[in-house]
Amino acid sequence: MPSDAPKPRFSATTQESFNRAKRERPSIGLLSDKEPEPTLDEAREDLAKSISRMAHTLFADRFGPLVGTITETTITASLKSFETTLARSKGDATLVLQELTDRIFSAKTAKTRKPK
Repeated sequence: MPSDAPKPRFSATTQESFNRAKRERPSIGLLSDKEPEPTLDEAREDLAKSISRMAHTLFADRFGPLVGTITETTITASLKSFETTLARSKGDATLVLQELTDRIFSAKTAKTRKPK
């Protein structure tokens, strides 16, 4: 006995969505199962949120319920300041190391030369 029951039909918008999904190519991240790397701002915010949750869990009874919120903004500002200081100190360290290597190699070449 053949079944004469009608096939379920999708609404026009649902059918159009399915057709569009079939036509379009998926993004590279979906095919390779790789998540896009977070930006520096996203990583900083995630770290601040996780630390603020820990601070809220540990200190909310003693310091009040706003300790997590205050901690999050403080950590975000501290991390931004640390990044700025780190970039500046990296430049300073590069200059110092360059000066030391210049002095070491110029002293070696001066000692290896014999006076005439």
